Amino acid sequence: MLVDSPPEERAETAPAPPTRRAVRVLGLFVSVALLLLVALASVAIGAKSLPLGDVWHGLFHDSGTYADVVVGDRISRTVLGLLAGAALGLSGAVLQALTRNPLADPGLLGINAGASAAVVTAITYFGVTSLSGYVWFAFAGAAVVGALVWFLGGSRGATPVRLALAGTAISAALYGYLQAVMIMDDAALSKMRFWTVGSLASATGSTITQVAPFLAVGTVVSLLMARPLNAVAMGDDTARALGADLNRTRALAMLSATVLCGAATAACGPIVFVGLMVPHVVRSFAGPDLRWILPYATILSPVLLLGADVLGRLIARPAELQVGIVTAVIGGPVFIFLVRRRRTAQL
Repeated sequence: MLVDSPPEERAETAPAPPTRRAVRVLGLFVSVALLLLVALASVAIGAKSLPLGDVWHGLFHDSGTYADVVVGDRISRTVLGLLAGAALGLSGAVLQALTRNPLADPGLLGINAGASAAVVTAITYFGVTSLSGYVWFAFAGAAVVGALVWFLGGSRGATPVRLALAGTAISAALYGYLQAVMIMDDAALSKMRFWTVGSLASATGSTITQVAPFLAVGTVVSLLMARPLNAVAMGDDTARALGADLNRTRALAMLSATVLCGAATAACGPIVFVGLMVPHVVRSFAGPDLRWILPYATILSPVLLLGADVLGRLIARPAELQVGIVTAVIGGPVFIFLVRRRRTAQL
């Protein structure tokens, strides 16, 4: 006859359940592994079908056509996808915390519109034709709009609602200007058509070198803002009670999001839904703590961007579908689902 052990003994011998922190740390390692797999797929798979052996030779042994395709094109494209994806996801998470709106994205504050308006201005009025020229105009446009939104939103007295309203108004005005210029200038329309879709296809080492310093600074500042943004997310009164400097926190958050989104948009064009979807999905399993949301968003956003880029190469061979189109097609239904789920939760 088996005798059950006392409850005290069972409690001592039973294995302790894993803590939530341990699960989150394990999730980060899994996310990094997934990112590495997607990055390898981005190098191995292209619009032009190459056997894996040829890809290997292009990486390490060959100095001819395969090296040009693999090293010159695919690796540059993959690196830019890693950097831009991390920047878009991180800026989206910061803006969602800043505006206290889980459905916010970098386009909410007019940053994408500022970059696009600056590029069409450069093409139409300054004759800029190269991507290296677009980068600086796009970044400058994003920075100017970010500063303007901060000023119109009340600067030191800015609130989430004021910032969102200022960004929406400026976006509407700039997109109207952009459409008017492109309609009147066929050359600008032809040159802008590819950039405004959002693509990694034109990635070069020069482009990566130009935007990498901005992305590095923006990433560091954003990650350091996790604790102050946690306090701000609880409301102004609670944040002040916890000792948070609201003006400083909002200014730095706005600056870091503008730098990240502006640099990514300058290099790739406006890519939608990455900054919206990934932070929202991460929040559903990592919880509301930005000390976890920001690292997860930094890792998983490139997974989405590179995965969409690989998918665009596969479904349209021997041509390719730009990554901005793929993320829009994926993001539309996901956005509707998120809005409906949020509405249902509020009922």
